[in-house]
Amino acid sequence: MNILLILLLVAAMGATAYVLVRGVIAMASGKDNGGAKQQAWMRKRVLYQGIAIAIVAVILMLSGARGR
Repeated sequence: MNILLILLLVAAMGATAYVLVRGVIAMASGKDNGGAKQQAWMRKRVLYQGIAIAIVAVILMLSGARGR
């Protein structure tokens, strides 16, 4: 179970990094005057960060339960 959670965490962290880079590239390109694409990329980044934080919380809860 821990290995699965670690793999999910790594995937969520990778997705966060990917979306962050894509958002920065979209912002740097300057093609999107209204900022809709940048906002979409940054919303996805926040979503993936939230997922990663939730996975970390589950890992910590499971490791704390084993320590008792």
